[in-house]
Amino acid sequence: MQTTFTAEQLADPDVEESEKILRKCVHCGFCTATCPTYVTLGNELDSPRGRIYLIKDMLENGRPADEQVVTHIDRCLSCLACMTTCPSGVNYMHLVDHARSHIEKTYKRPFADRTIRSLLAFVLPYPARFRAALLLARLGRPFAKLMDGVPAMKPLSAMLRLAPGSVPARSRNSSPGTHKAAGARKRRVALLTGCAQAVLDPGINDATIALLTRLGVEVVVPKGEGCCGALVHHMGREEQALVSARQNVDAWTREMENGGLDAIVITASGCGTTIKDYGFMLRLDTGYADKAARVSGLAKDVTEFLATLELPTPKVKPGLTIAYHSACSMQHGQKITREPKELLQKAGFTVKEPREGHLCCGSAGTYNIMQPEISTRLLERKVKNLEATGAALVATGNIGCITQIASTAKLPVVHTIELLDWAYGGKKPARV
Repeated sequence: MQTTFTAEQLADPDVEESEKILRKCVHCGFCTATCPTYVTLGNELDSPRGRIYLIKDMLENGRPADEQVVTHIDRCLSCLACMTTCPSGVNYMHLVDHARSHIEKTYKRPFADRTIRSLLAFVLPYPARFRAALLLARLGRPFAKLMDGVPAMKPLSAMLRLAPGSVPARSRNSSPGTHKAAGARKRRVALLTGCAQAVLDPGINDATIALLTRLGVEVVVPKGEGCCGALVHHMGREEQALVSARQNVDAWTREMENGGLDAIVITASGCGTTIKDYGFMLRLDTGYADKAARVSGLAKDVTEFLATLELPTPKVKPGLTIAYHSACSMQHGQKITREPKELLQKAGFTVKEPREGHLCCGSAGTYNIMQPEISTRLLERKVKNLEATGAALVATGNIGCITQIASTAKLPVVHTIELLDWAYGGKKPARV
């Protein structure tokens, strides 16, 4: 794609990076076939190619974002299916991230939209606040239907419907500490406890620690670790995201220097995609660039890490048929497609893959709150395909997908690590 940025514009490193990305696009349109919003809405501007044109026009002309740009960028799930499909290597992720940051800086959203986004940014990345919000949501749930009639209130209605009926007790494993390996220590890893996941389903991290320690891996939950920054990063709140990134880089660097780390293990694939990008996000920060690159190099999805270990013979043979839902952040963001399925098969499960497995379930961070109509259409399509496999349950590796799919599906939805922990001598997942 030909560009006409001026030398002055290219002096901005973010614009320079986006210009390089734009020039790789050859207009082929392969991305449209795998884009969930284009497949759902049929609008060229709701495809990666269409959004690329809008972003190029906005950045080249150095103008503030307008309503049209904001509408179509907001509809992007950042599922990154387009990057898997693209034959030219267009880094759409970094381009749309830059566009969102530009929107945040130059566009004044309507009051209700600004308020809801600020509320999400204030609550979701902080476990204590999120837990309190979920408890309060019980009181507001009866009013969800009334809110549906007011367009500006639909995100609040979606938020109330997604809130679980009960909130699990806080796990002791969420606190900083070291979990010793059973027997001789073979590896030492840090575990990201996360923000939303630690509140919605602390059993995921409990199962991870139980399995890894049985396999001879020492697991440390570092002091000072917090939200990975993904939620605010995808809302264009770049400075807030970088604060979270620096906080985690500091926490993990301390562990590297005091005992060493073989990996930083992540159980939410959405977080993994962002942490693996810390090196890029902090590339311009001279105090953090090198440290962030080291952190990104150590970041591993839990299944990616388990695939490097020599696993024993399973202690339980469940004999269940499961439908494996590969989260977008897993298959498109991190390019992890083989390991989770192979681990489940080795553990004794029969694994089935649904039709249209490349399409997003509609969760995508806060997307199911901010774009409830599109999200619901994608969810219905995903659940239909999962249930058509005839499986007994659904396995996936991302808390957002678990919450989204479980809100509608008749099948139980569990994290892959919970099934693996069960097969190798741990507790049977409560939902199985």
